[in-house]
Amino acid sequence: MGDVLAGSHAVWEFDSDSVLIRYERGMRTPKLLQALGERRVPHEALAAVELAPGKRGTVELRARPRPGADPLIDAAAGQLKDVCDPYRLVLPAEREALAEYYADELRAVLGPAAAQPADRHLVAAPPAPLHFKAYDGKASFDGATVSFRWFWTGASTAKWKAGDQHVPVPEITGVEWRAPEVMSGHLRLLRRGRNGAAGPPCPPCPPDKDPAAVVFGIGYGMVHESLPFAAAVLEAVRRAGGSVPFADAAVEGGPTCGSAPVGADPARVAERIRHLGELHRAGFLTDAEFTSKKAELLAEL
Repeated sequence: MGDVLAGSHAVWEFDSDSVLIRYERGMRTPKLLQALGERRVPHEALAAVELAPGKRGTVELRARPRPGADPLIDAAAGQLKDVCDPYRLVLPAEREALAEYYADELRAVLGPAAAQPADRHLVAAPPAPLHFKAYDGKASFDGATVSFRWFWTGASTAKWKAGDQHVPVPEITGVEWRAPEVMSGHLRLLRRGRNGAAGPPCPPCPPDKDPAAVVFGIGYGMVHESLPFAAAVLEAVRRAGGSVPFADAAVEGGPTCGSAPVGADPARVAERIRHLGELHRAGFLTDAEFTSKKAELLAEL
């Protein structure tokens, strides 16, 4: 095809075997798309192409990747808002005929494999090294090892007792990412057991007490930072041949599913409540959010 289609926040360049999507860096472009920069999507990574009416006199051209073809979409697990969808191109309604032409061109190159899950990642994840600040620690990935370094102002007693975590990719079987919503998001590494084998699922510890997880909050673990990180780890795991649908045990040295809860240090709880109070006074937390989180911290005592 070799043509270019420019829309809101992105430009699609159509090549003979792929679509190169370049994202704008303007202030109105979602930060996730800015962080991605550009992505090359092979035709074989696509399951479908759709065109539908949009809002306020627009049309939306949208590609649907095959399950397993894109580590970013796999990690997001359906949690991305429309505005952050990297496969969505918004165009003025008067360009609907042109958008329909390109949609038909893409549909024509989809093969029989489009209806099947991909057996490998076909779209590249953001390259390492990557890092971001969570509420309770700093997460880093150098391409071979994921590291969590705990913050004394946010990490739970269980995480402090377990110590900073350094987990090689071969010990990871998957990644669980939950979008940051006030104080409820997290990124959790699914790990192999002590014998290195995968087994039946095991109920995990709460993310704030699990040394294999970092917790998101206001201003911490933002989507444009934590989701590309999760995608990069997921791609590394799959490339190493270690991706399985479950993990069988808790982190080495950390609390297991059946362990008794560890009492929190009162001084540390007081410091975390003080930090929450600062966020509350600055307007980052509502009265209800502050009260709820404060009650959770007091319950640790």
